[in-house]
Amino acid sequence: MNIKLFDKWDISGIVVSDMGIKDYVNLRPFLVPKNCGRYAHLRFHKNKASIVERLMNKLMVPGHRGKSHKISSGHCCGKGAHVYNVVKKAFLIIEQKTKKNPIEVFIHALENASPREEITTIEYGGARYPQSVECAPQRRIDLALRFMTQGAYAASFRKRISIEESLANEIINAYNSDNKSNAIAKKLEIERQADASR
Repeated sequence: MNIKLFDKWDISGIVVSDMGIKDYVNLRPFLVPKNCGRYAHLRFHKNKASIVERLMNKLMVPGHRGKSHKISSGHCCGKGAHVYNVVKKAFLIIEQKTKKNPIEVFIHALENASPREEITTIEYGGARYPQSVECAPQRRIDLALRFMTQGAYAASFRKRISIEESLANEIINAYNSDNKSNAIAKKLEIERQADASR
């Protein structure tokens, strides 16, 4: 039996082309992206959850932006059913705009938005220096999802655009490697800083 995501989209033929994150993107067939913490006791349990569920979890808690630690939107809540509908409607908008499988568009957007290098601070002789380091595969995905959700919430906060539409625009722009995407802009900024700190 061919299981379709949200009973609409087939994910069996989707291939992750980025070899760095291929083992960390779970595209196992499922109907509803919700595992209720089934794998939380395992090491690297995030890999067991589907990549769409990880997007939904990140939408519930997108994290802080800037030093003022203001969450970028009033849409954030812990309601799984609300986030489920947001992601489903966003995928429908992506399908209408691109005429492609929205899961495939999301996976390619994730590949484009995941940074390969970042900077860390090392202390040497009492002075601190920025040093560029390679980004771990799990962290690459986490950062890409965080930048996407924060960009989507920032675009819809106190605006007429809905969160579903802003999330769809964010994913489509990341798919096209467009600088209008918050995730692509942040990735380029991080890699530019890392390049200067080699």
